[in-house]
Amino acid sequence: MAKANPFTFISQVRSEVGKVAWPGRREVLLTTIMVFVMAALTATFFSLVDFAIRQGLSLLLNTF
Repeated sequence: MAKANPFTFISQVRSEVGKVAWPGRREVLLTTIMVFVMAALTATFFSLVDFAIRQGLSLLLNTF
């Protein structure tokens, strides 16, 4: 594999970074809020499932 010139590499990286469509402030804020909402919903769901399984096992094991 041929070694690339470091200056050429840096020039290419800068060129590619210039093509990136960076999100705006509003988009970042909305995405961040959605991540927190989905994390809270997921945590709530798994907490309820864990509670139901724990209660079911407790009921099953105390029966016998």
